[in-house]
Amino acid sequence: MGPNRDSSQFPDVRRDRLNGNVARRTALTSGYIWDEELKGFALRHTATGRKSWIVQYRHRQDVRRITLGTFPMMKAHDARAEARRILASAALDGLPTRRAQEPADAALRFADYVPIFWAHYTHHWKPSTQRANRHYIQNHFIPAFGERAIASLTRPDIVAWRDGMARREGAFNRAIPVLSVMLGYAETLGYRPHGSNPCKGIARYKRLLKERYLSAREYQRLGAVLLEWAATRPIAIAAIWLLIYLGARKGEILALRWEWIGETYIDLPDSKTGPKRLYLNRQSASVLAGLGRQSGGRVLGATFGPRQLDNAWVEIRSAAGIPDVRLHDLRHSFASVAIGHGISLSKVGGLLGHALPETTVRYAHLADDMIGEAASRVSGSMARALGLVP
Repeated sequence: MGPNRDSSQFPDVRRDRLNGNVARRTALTSGYIWDEELKGFALRHTATGRKSWIVQYRHRQDVRRITLGTFPMMKAHDARAEARRILASAALDGLPTRRAQEPADAALRFADYVPIFWAHYTHHWKPSTQRANRHYIQNHFIPAFGERAIASLTRPDIVAWRDGMARREGAFNRAIPVLSVMLGYAETLGYRPHGSNPCKGIARYKRLLKERYLSAREYQRLGAVLLEWAATRPIAIAAIWLLIYLGARKGEILALRWEWIGETYIDLPDSKTGPKRLYLNRQSASVLAGLGRQSGGRVLGATFGPRQLDNAWVEIRSAAGIPDVRLHDLRHSFASVAIGHGISLSKVGGLLGHALPETTVRYAHLADDMIGEAASRVSGSMARALGLVP
C-alpha cells in the first residue's frame, strides 16, 4: 500500500502552503505546519526555535516519518521535491529505486527512472489515473524494459513489446500513451535526446468497439419497465432515467451533488475528461424534482453506489428483454438519437462532454447513414416528379 493521502491520518495542527516565508514567520512554539498541497509534507518547529522539514506516510501497516533537513539550511523547494520523491516511492511500493551512486546520465535504467518520473510528473493526475498507470508500470513496463538504459529504448523495442501484447490488445492500447509520456518526459529531463520518443507513430491495435444502440421498440419496453418498477426501486430508476435523458456516464450520475445543479445545467467539477457541463432538459429536471431537491449532498443518497445500480440494471434489462444492453449503451443510444434528429457531430460531442473531437468520430457512421437515407428520399422525390416511377 502506498502513502495514505487521507488528511485525517495526519496531525491536524495547522495548514499552509509551505515556503520559505512561512518557515521564517513561524512562531517559536512546538508544533507542525502541514502543507495544503502535498499531503504528508510538513514543517516541524520546537520551542527552542529549531525547524525541520519532515515527510510522513503510511507504508503497509506502519506510519513512517522521515526528517528531510533543517530550515534554513534546506530550502523549502528542495524539501518539497524530496518529500514528493519519497511519497512517490512509497506509492509505488516495492519498485526499485535509483541507486544513489548512479549518475543522472544516459546509463540510467528504466526501473531507476520510474520513481524520478513519478515524483516529478504524476502529482497532477487524478487518484484513479495514478492507480491505473501504476499498474501499467508495475505489470508491463518494468518487466519489459526495467533493466534497459532509458536512453537505449528504440522503436523496434516498442514494436516488439507491442507484438508481445497481441493477446492483450486493450491493455496495450491503454498503456502505450503512458509509456509515451514517460519517455517524452525523459527527454525533458535530459535522459534521452530531444525528439527521440520511440512511441510516436506506433499504431494501436484496431478493436471492434462494443456499441449497442436501442431501437424504438426497445426504448418502449425499457420505459414500461422503468415506470412499473418506479415505486419499488425509486433511486435506481431515477438514476437510469438520468442516464437516458442526459447521456451522462454512470460515474457522473452516481457522484452527482445537489450543489452542482443549476436551473438549466449541471456543472460537474470533475469527470473523466475534467470539468464538464451537462444540459438539463424538461425530462431530467422532472426526475430531479421527484427526488426532492436538497441544499447539498449526493443526489442519489450517501448509500447508493455502483453495486446497487448495477444489480438493479441486470434485473431491469432482463425484464425489458434487452439482456445484452449495458448501462453505458444508454450513452451510445443518446448519441444515436441525437444524430438521428440532425444534430451535428460537434454538438453531440458537446452534449456528451467529449474533450477531443476524434472521440465523437465513432458516431460518424450514424450520420453517414442518415445522410444516405436523406439522399435516397430526395432522389426518389425527383424521380417521381420526372415521371420515372409511379
